Amino acid sequence: MRKLSNNTKYDFKFKYLVNYCIVLALLVLGLVLMFTGGLKMSFARLLTQIGFSIILAVSLNLVVGFLGELSLGHAGFMCIGAYIGGFSANLLSNYIGSKFLVLVLTMIIGGVLASVFGFIIGLPSLRLKGDYLAIVTLAFGEIVRNIFKNQKAFGGAMGLSTGRIQYDSRNNMTLFIITFAIALIMLFVLQNLVRSKHGRAITAIRDNEIAAKAMGINVTFYKLLAFIVASFFAGVAGVIYAHYTTPVSYTFFSYNYSIEILVMVVLGGMGNITGSIIAATLISCVNFFLQSRLSGDLAALRYLIYALVLIFIIIFSNAPALRPFKEKYGISALSEKIKKLLKKSKPFNPAVIKEDEGSWDRIPTKIDMDALLSTDINPDTPDEQEGADKKSD
Repeated sequence: MRKLSNNTKYDFKFKYLVNYCIVLALLVLGLVLMFTGGLKMSFARLLTQIGFSIILAVSLNLVVGFLGELSLGHAGFMCIGAYIGGFSANLLSNYIGSKFLVLVLTMIIGGVLASVFGFIIGLPSLRLKGDYLAIVTLAFGEIVRNIFKNQKAFGGAMGLSTGRIQYDSRNNMTLFIITFAIALIMLFVLQNLVRSKHGRAITAIRDNEIAAKAMGINVTFYKLLAFIVASFFAGVAGVIYAHYTTPVSYTFFSYNYSIEILVMVVLGGMGNITGSIIAATLISCVNFFLQSRLSGDLAALRYLIYALVLIFIIIFSNAPALRPFKEKYGISALSEKIKKLLKKSKPFNPAVIKEDEGSWDRIPTKIDMDALLSTDINPDTPDEQEGADKKSD
């Protein structure tokens, strides 16, 4: 925000609102279809899947994009949230009649427990870097899902049934509203974190950890902070998934899904929250439509088509030959055109013109500027200059 005049104090930057606008646009689309009777059950499930995919991608971007650490255990934290949240919901539904209240409580429980495991795993493993950290987090994800697989209290290999808290065909459509509401809360938390002094410390660690230590930044603290916040929202996404489908099966939280979340981050851009939201939406739509359209023998082609789509998107994003096309028709070009149109639509108001903050009458100086500009400088005579040189010798 910047000061414009006495009448208009602040001008909020539009780029901080873009992410909220994208999520709100998806939410409004679902609400309009729901109130007009055109929302099908399949599309409501797609919106829910897009919602928790956005939560997973943006939260992982905090670790991979802003902190600069490669983590492949995000599906493991989601697994903890799904199983713990589903199990807690089965217990709480016997005492609490409100399904909404049960969902909120289980999201808190699942998120907190996932963040606790994030602290336990992050404290020793964040001393590692690069491929070693990726291997440790990948092993953590595999260990977690195999533990739940062998626990009879959580359904064992058959999965955890959450049928007692499942919404019916009418009420299930409202699950996407709660999912997008959580996504908006997550965006508010993460964007303010990234723009704060703590976020600048996290990005400083990414740029140069040694220099960050030299400047007095507590590297261990900020690494753990990013890891705990990301694991908390991954656990919340897992609780939403537990209400999204039943039974909750351990097969869903394999390392392939961790890599899929990482693909959303890389595809959208490291440290780019807007790109993560768009990539999560795109990949979720591709997966959903391939699963629903391909059946029987054609189902084997789903992963092949999915891989080809990803290859095409990456080539389009990085090919030098396509750079002129992207500069002309890309998202950044369209946003610049929208800004120009908005500027043209606003009437000219001279009262809002920003005055020069560097004016001499605003900056206090020890020397009067008029006196300084009127000062005469008389050069020394040759005899005086010769005497000065002898004194200096």
